[in-house]
Amino acid sequence: MLTYTGRHDVQCEPGLFQDDDIIRRITREGILIASGGAASILQTSHPAVGQGVYDHSYTFQNPLGRLQNTMEWLYAVQFGTREEAEMISMFARRMHDTVNGPGYDAQDVEPQVWVGATLFDVAVRFYQAIFGRLSRNQIEEFYQQTRVYAQLMGAPADAQPQNVEEFYVYYRKQIESFELTEASKQVAHQVLHPKLPPHLQPGLAAIRLLTAGLMPEELRAQYGWEWNAARERRFLMLVNALRIVYPKLPLSLRTMPRQFYSRNIRKKIEKARGRGARLSVQSS
Repeated sequence: MLTYTGRHDVQCEPGLFQDDDIIRRITREGILIASGGAASILQTSHPAVGQGVYDHSYTFQNPLGRLQNTMEWLYAVQFGTREEAEMISMFARRMHDTVNGPGYDAQDVEPQVWVGATLFDVAVRFYQAIFGRLSRNQIEEFYQQTRVYAQLMGAPADAQPQNVEEFYVYYRKQIESFELTEASKQVAHQVLHPKLPPHLQPGLAAIRLLTAGLMPEELRAQYGWEWNAARERRFLMLVNALRIVYPKLPLSLRTMPRQFYSRNIRKKIEKARGRGARLSVQSS
């Protein structure tokens, strides 16, 4: 099913990628989690994805749980063994079997391609905002590697744009075609205003600002988010502050989220194996 195969050290259990692949160099950075709200809302701006999440997701009851499951899947794909990546993806596909209703089905290829596309787009834009411009070849390499996201969820390789030029034509057409539904707006509101413990609330204002700044202008307008010169200045000030401070942090600190989520998913897999039961991965 997968078309990308990285080179591997024969002394290590192989994954889909190796350490010098650009997908690992980019996605190891924990700061990318701060852009997760933009990726999530871009995904649910698609009417089928938005309705599916609205009808079936546990986002409203457990936003941190949804974030955890999403990050565990991504880190399993990006940094786990091939077995871990394929196992977690299989569990997610099985849970998506129940996500269907009038006008949507989580097993449809077109929404799967869109979800994978947002993960590439937001990651590459936010990474460049913090670390500086990537070369054309680096962006192409990163895109080719991230195509595995949609493939692991069931979309064939030939259903996706084949290169970055095709990708951006596709991506622009998708965004221009969206007319936001009430379901998409409700999900977006929950993503930006989740019920979180008090100690996590202070950071939400910065996340909301980053999310709005990373959204395409036409979607930002449809969501009714205020955006003016003052908010844009605050957004640029926040990004510039992150650009100055974050890359100077020790790599061990910057990659702590990857270590946390990777350990967590391996514990879940081992526990499931030990009891001979299926791993519980919630849908959407």
